[in-house]
Amino acid sequence: MNVGFIGLGVMGQPMALNLARSGTPLVVWNRTADRCEPLRAAGAAVADGPDAVFARCRVVFLMLADDDATDRVLGRGTPAFRRRVAGRTVVNMGTAAPPYARHLEADLRAAGGAYAEAPVSGSRVPAESGELVALLAGDPAAVAEVRPLLRPMCREVFDCGPAPGALLMKLAVNLFLITTVTGLTEAFHFAGRHGLDHRQFLDVLDAGPMASAVTRMKAPKLLAGDFGVQAAARDVLKNNRLIAAAARESGVSSPVLDACHALFEETVALGHGDQDMVAVVRALEARTNALPRPAAAGPP
Repeated sequence: MNVGFIGLGVMGQPMALNLARSGTPLVVWNRTADRCEPLRAAGAAVADGPDAVFARCRVVFLMLADDDATDRVLGRGTPAFRRRVAGRTVVNMGTAAPPYARHLEADLRAAGGAYAEAPVSGSRVPAESGELVALLAGDPAAVAEVRPLLRPMCREVFDCGPAPGALLMKLAVNLFLITTVTGLTEAFHFAGRHGLDHRQFLDVLDAGPMASAVTRMKAPKLLAGDFGVQAAARDVLKNNRLIAAAARESGVSSPVLDACHALFEETVALGHGDQDMVAVVRALEARTNALPRPAAAGPP
């Protein structure tokens, strides 16, 4: 059975490569055509557009930037929609708003298709190594069909019930990730402004109970001033907005997230949106530099 994969960005390309290298017969398409070339070299077929992917594949994975991109690829709201999705299982692996997922699932069912969502926890490095964690939700038949296809991309798959259970779980996980990395970055900034040795601070952190896979991935980037993208600040801001909207919709308070939200808005406004999320340190630096200088201590 051919499997389709549309959306070969920072995350999608390594995920699709792991599928192709596992022997999955893969048909891919990406709006920027040169992103398809590594997939072609790995044995995947490259389609000339979404129609060709859906025509050849029973299951189609979508790893797209946002809801608008997903709707365009599906042809939602046009005659192409039913032609593409009827008899197909569409798997949304991107992070979307839960209300959007509910409406998309209803539209797919009405058109004769099936919906599953499988957002992943992890960034570019675990995507490359096939170590992502998938959160899977949808109709039981669709979930059963999709689950084995996730194995080359993910080390673990959690069933999250009906949609949008997986998306809500992803938002909860991302809330923790955003606040954790922002806290690490603020502590790094605090240490530096007090003249502490950054490397020693990070060694102390790594030796203690606060160490984690996240700190061990992000701390070296802070130390080296390396803002190469694992998870872009602009994408973090998008996720922050989705979490905040879900919190407001359900009447949940999120004060720590709200503080991070403001910092990532400032990070993007300062021109660092395409850098890794640790570039939030630039917003912290800007805030610190804007503070009035403390008065010098007088004689005792």
